[in-house]
Amino acid sequence: MASAKEQDTAKIPRRVIWLALAGAVGGFLFGFDSSVVNGAVDAIQGEFALSEALTGFAVAVALLGCAAGAYFAGRIADKYGRIPAMKIGASLFLISAVGTGFAFGVWDLVFWRLVGGLGIGLASVIAPAYISEISPRQVRGRLASLQQLAITTGIFAALLSDAVIANGASGADQPFWLGIEAWRWMFLAGAVPAIVYGWIAFTLPESPRFLVVKGREEEARKVFNMIAPAEDTDRSIRDIQRGIEEDRVAGQKGSLRGHRFGLLPVVWIGIILSVLQQFVGINVIFYYSTTLWKAVGFQEEDSLTISVATSITNILVTLVAIALVDRIGRRPILLTGSIGMAVSLGTMALAFSSAVGSGEDISLPGAWGPIALVAANVFVISFGASWGPLVWVLLGEIFPSRIRARALGIAAAAQWIANFAITLSFPVMAAASLPLTYAMYAAFAAASFFFVMFKVPETNGMSLEQAETLFVPKGSKKADASKN
Repeated sequence: MASAKEQDTAKIPRRVIWLALAGAVGGFLFGFDSSVVNGAVDAIQGEFALSEALTGFAVAVALLGCAAGAYFAGRIADKYGRIPAMKIGASLFLISAVGTGFAFGVWDLVFWRLVGGLGIGLASVIAPAYISEISPRQVRGRLASLQQLAITTGIFAALLSDAVIANGASGADQPFWLGIEAWRWMFLAGAVPAIVYGWIAFTLPESPRFLVVKGREEEARKVFNMIAPAEDTDRSIRDIQRGIEEDRVAGQKGSLRGHRFGLLPVVWIGIILSVLQQFVGINVIFYYSTTLWKAVGFQEEDSLTISVATSITNILVTLVAIALVDRIGRRPILLTGSIGMAVSLGTMALAFSSAVGSGEDISLPGAWGPIALVAANVFVISFGASWGPLVWVLLGEIFPSRIRARALGIAAAAQWIANFAITLSFPVMAAASLPLTYAMYAAFAAASFFFVMFKVPETNGMSLEQAETLFVPKGSKKADASKN
């Protein structure tokens, strides 16, 4: 069976791999823009004489823009296409990079950060939707996982460029090229990938499934022949048209509305997957790791190096997920990741229950320091090899064609709001009780196991049209229509 799958994979045209990589560049911008602020925070605070609260808001406001961008991305992509949405996202990235680089005040900075957030939100929706719609079923998991690989690579690139620029200027607040402060160059560096992403968007074909939905079958046929010449193009088009007809028979007509608290059940599955991905606290490790590293004996100046090393680890374990997702399936990887996250987070909660001191003077006695450090890295590995990439894979394949972009937009918006809630709440919760905070994340990791066990079926090896029928409630009109 494995050899047959490898044979199928060998027949995949290089063009498809290029299209998936090109589509994933949006994920690179996503990771880069969301992390580039890390190296500039202290310099910005000094430049504009900001309070702690205002500094935190200037950093976190991009996440609200992300939620709004993700929500509207679906509407734009469904009305105008995936490629126009990419072009808009690239434009927003470019405008934000230049605007933040030359910001003259805090509210000016906040505005451009918000614009960048809109671009990130767009990219977070369009990339997985586009990649899943141009990928053959045999390798769709691997190609869709490129989104998370691109995100982690973008995070690494942002942290690395921040370090290079800061070291080159002897400080983020010091003048660099042309007498412009280093922190401004950190933001301006984002213009380069934004321009590359925009250029790529002009070279990509439109999603064939979007073309079929819009009644442009001949254009869709050309794209299908290019990306999957070995498959039956007419059958692929008929499958999509059948899905559209089933939506019509079911009375959905592209609507997200349903009887489950106003939304279709499949939309709620996407929302819960997205929220659980953030509620396990992964961004706490990336945004607030300094306290942990200092607690186990590292100096503050080493924190940036440690963050870069953690981002490299995240990239490597994402490669593991890409290698396995189409071989052993989505569910086993997600379930294993949930167990790893729950155990490692529970260990961190136990370790910090032995902490002495408070605030920035916290320390872990004896062996608890190394144990917490190992547990944190096990958590990053467990997340990066499972829930990090595979949530994006599932979001790209569980929604029906007519609502895919909009439903993905709702799920991604929920993900960004959850990210914002965790990012904003952690300092307060950590000040109250670090053990309780990590125990709460462990509880969400345990909940993620049971949610996948009982609510998420296996979609490995299925076409998008076959996968979406798994999430239709039994006895519904569409379920009945799919049997005929």
